[in-house]
Amino acid sequence: MRRLLALLLTLAALPALAEDYPSRVVTLVVPYTPGTGPDILARTLGQKLQERWGQPVVVENKPGASGNIGTAFVAKAAPDGYTVLVTPNTFATAPWIYEKLQFDPVADFAPVGKVAIGRLALAVNPKVLPVKSLAELVEAAKREPGKLNYASPGSGTPQHLVMELLKQRLGIDVVHVPYKGQAGATTDVLAGQVPMLIQGLHVTLPHVASGDLRILAVSGKNPASPTEKDLPTFDELGLKGLDADLWYGVLVPAKTPREVIDRLNRDFTEAVRQDDLRETLARQGIYPDPSSPDGFAELIRADLAKWKQVIADAHIKAD
Repeated sequence: MRRLLALLLTLAALPALAEDYPSRVVTLVVPYTPGTGPDILARTLGQKLQERWGQPVVVENKPGASGNIGTAFVAKAAPDGYTVLVTPNTFATAPWIYEKLQFDPVADFAPVGKVAIGRLALAVNPKVLPVKSLAELVEAAKREPGKLNYASPGSGTPQHLVMELLKQRLGIDVVHVPYKGQAGATTDVLAGQVPMLIQGLHVTLPHVASGDLRILAVSGKNPASPTEKDLPTFDELGLKGLDADLWYGVLVPAKTPREVIDRLNRDFTEAVRQDDLRETLARQGIYPDPSSPDGFAELIRADLAKWKQVIADAHIKAD
């Protein structure tokens, strides 16, 4: 009875909350550790939003279970706009990898908007796998099915899923070698123990400059920065509709007032488009690409359907 009364009082207060939002501290929940892409994005945007709102903005990291703990925390928060989730696209893959989740990605959340993207690069160690193009890689893989390996930062990560999607689209058989994080995967590819990997473009480029890695293709349809203009995209190489970019988005608990959602969308969008912030994020391989709440909802629905099939076909489960 007390819970019901508390909920009714909360819902009764929502119209007033929407009118003067925000009037107190806003918490941006990042379901991963400090220093990760969503954490960098949340902290960078949080500073701009605090200036805009005149209210404190706190970033709270709630890592664990590949983002599921922090995500479930936001799902159960009051729908008043003061607890906001900043998450990557693992949000749309977790339901198909984990048997039991404490949240429903559609029923328990209201999308605010996609905020940014991160490019992924398919790269090889040219000393152990001397292919110069995606076509040559496909030829090598088909010549000896199951012989080539690729590294990822772990089962069910975006890098793993994108490579499995590529395998399905290209009709090749290469073996997954999961690591506990990106650092170990990169180290072993650079050492030649595993010949290739998919990872963030900004992490890959320094190793390309040194000659230790060669990029065969990058995600995205259009260059997000000048450094990408001479790199072939999967789209240009005939893999239309692959949609392999990482995305970073903002969500709030279901039943959050639309006025609050629209305010958040407007302010996140205007903040991420500021020139100084764009430059800061670009150095981390994060590029502004904001969308409307409805556009983000459509993207989430499409990704849920796409990754469900990829994960089922590849028989991927959580470690």
